[in-house]
Amino acid sequence: MKPATAAKKLGVYLPATPAEFQEGVVSRAELNELQANPPAWLRELRQNGPHPRPVVAAKLGVSIAGLARGGVTEALTTEQIEALKDEQPEWLEKERATQAEVRKEAARIKKQHAERAEKAERAQ
Repeated sequence: MKPATAAKKLGVYLPATPAEFQEGVVSRAELNELQANPPAWLRELRQNGPHPRPVVAAKLGVSIAGLARGGVTEALTTEQIEALKDEQPEWLEKERATQAEVRKEAARIKKQHAERAEKAERAQ
């Protein structure tokens, strides 16, 4: 697979990976080995970053779109993420609240679908 795909599956920011990883092709077996026994560079990236936007969004508890609305368009390190959490800028509070509402609505819809399915099953 392409290095970009492998980096995505590993949850790391491709430009921060070693040159040999970026320039090569990663087989499924190599990816499995990297996941099972991560080398030092992979452990370092996962712990300290820079992290790709999906990881940054998850660590901040917001969506990727919320990051963009907040002006975060680049990869961030763990230190930068922690600084944002400590600062609690207005956009972050707003996006966290939005994300909480989205999750709440998704749970409500899931429960509603389950109830309908159960009702339809009993009707048969």
